[in-house]
Amino acid sequence: MVRYSDELIEEIRSSNDIVDVISSYVTLKRSGRNFFGLCPFHKEKSPSFSVSPDKQIFHCFGCGAGGNVIHFISKIENLNFRDSLEVLANRANISLPALDNFEDDKSAKLKAKVYEINQITAQFYHENLYKPTSKQAQEYIKKRKLDNRTLKAFLIGYSGNFDELYQLLKQKGYTEEEMLASSLVKKTQDGKMMDSFRKRLMFPIQDVRERVIAFGGRVLDDSKPKYINSPENIVYSKGRNLFGLNVAKKYDTKKIIIVEGYMDAISLYQRGITNVVASLGTALTEAQGRLLRRHSEQIILGYDADGAGQAAILRGMEILQNMGCDMRVLQIEGAKDPDEYVVKYGPERFQKCVEEAISLIEFKVKVLKKELNLENTNDKIKFLNEIAKILAKASNQMEREIYIDKISKEYAISKEAINSEIQKLLYAGSQGSKGLEKPKRILEVKQQENQETINPAILRRENMLIYLLINYGQKTYEEFKEIIQPQDLKEEKNRQLLKKLYEELEKGDINTNQVLSWFEDQEIINHITEIMTYEYEITDVKKAIEDIITTYQKEQLISRRNEIIKQLENTQVFNKEEVKGLEAELNDIILRLAKIK
Repeated sequence: MVRYSDELIEEIRSSNDIVDVISSYVTLKRSGRNFFGLCPFHKEKSPSFSVSPDKQIFHCFGCGAGGNVIHFISKIENLNFRDSLEVLANRANISLPALDNFEDDKSAKLKAKVYEINQITAQFYHENLYKPTSKQAQEYIKKRKLDNRTLKAFLIGYSGNFDELYQLLKQKGYTEEEMLASSLVKKTQDGKMMDSFRKRLMFPIQDVRERVIAFGGRVLDDSKPKYINSPENIVYSKGRNLFGLNVAKKYDTKKIIIVEGYMDAISLYQRGITNVVASLGTALTEAQGRLLRRHSEQIILGYDADGAGQAAILRGMEILQNMGCDMRVLQIEGAKDPDEYVVKYGPERFQKCVEEAISLIEFKVKVLKKELNLENTNDKIKFLNEIAKILAKASNQMEREIYIDKISKEYAISKEAINSEIQKLLYAGSQGSKGLEKPKRILEVKQQENQETINPAILRRENMLIYLLINYGQKTYEEFKEIIQPQDLKEEKNRQLLKKLYEELEKGDINTNQVLSWFEDQEIINHITEIMTYEYEITDVKKAIEDIITTYQKEQLISRRNEIIKQLENTQVFNKEEVKGLEAELNDIILRLAKIK
């Protein structure tokens, strides 16, 4: 498969500062020369995820994940290498060669065709909405008071009868394989091709790059199901996208309101509330959370007021909280959802609700209050205990104090009582952590014993050798190449690295990101970033090089000395001259070792 040139890859990488890119997904704080945050690839409470602006790499000291900005996008967005490059190229406004260059990549070509089919279909449905044959859809649009600006912003359309879309796509030269891959056309039991969406109001789903990736269709009568949506396919993953984000991002998105349905988002937009998106299903995913985190500073959950909507809020808020997002919950009364509320009471009153959206702690307390009768003593005790559990999880002491004061006043419970229960939980938690510390260390030792045992001092020296070669290039290579060979290293990943470093340094100098691009094995990439982010505290590079060379020379001499002693013990194998030669070599080695000491 033809690939992008090394020069283009380097241009894309260097045009996307790793701190800027990762900051869109992770809250980073500077500590010394690097930035740290909670790792997005595993759950943790203390930041172990490091980003180096100098080296343009990231590494997590918890799970070991590492790489450059391309590796990060690939891992966090679950994309292949080329798609990751496309995301970063688009971010930096860099043009990429046409996909036709990848002649052997059947999957990529099919993907490109599906995007084309989706775009043609969205336009076909949209134009169809304005035809005299679409009276039923037009009546619904009129009833919902959607104007032409909104219809065009969301490319709202109307699907036709049995096989109108199929005939259009066939006429344009698309194959059955391509049409079926789009999920917009299906095959009947008798082998005929027909449209998947028929006589429905159509909502194209677009990604943040304005590509049509899927569709939702709503019936205009009482038939079931009310909505049908595109299944996941080669271009569509519902858990990784948000309806309307492509529209919302054209406006102010410091705050983003997330609602459940297409019509919720569209109705709010129609009434001037542009910072709104819809989840494609009630359960918010981590990938959707990252999208929200990347495009906004505050996220407001505006799910329906029913039981399912409230449960979705709690799930969604936990996900967003773990990502370090500032999130709130929209509180509306007198309507079942944001769409009904804004139609009934108007946009100004809705905006006031947005401004008064409550925090996760306030929302949990409110839900808890609904479930209990605070006039009942047992329920009030349960309420106090549950509040203590909620507040014990607060991220900092100041936040906890504010809510203790607020809840105390609102629910007539003394601050001392609330604080006492919280302290019990915090103390129990800290004692539990201490109790777990010792077994955890034992477990780590056992894991190391199951692997090839390498002396930590030797491993550190090998890693420093790799570090010096990557950072100081030619001058270290000239010093090391005659003394230290890949087979001299104990760690297999270091042997592979040293072999490749010698090969490349023989051609000329290198840089860190070149080293990362040589390997596809994620374990080696992680190992490289671990080496590059470790603080070796090298004050004198020349002395560090000399120390490593001296140590390896000493080890080689000791190894040869032991080998000769073993050979001399078996004198029957050698004649007198050979014995004499071995003894002379042994004396020479002993003298050289004495000088090294």
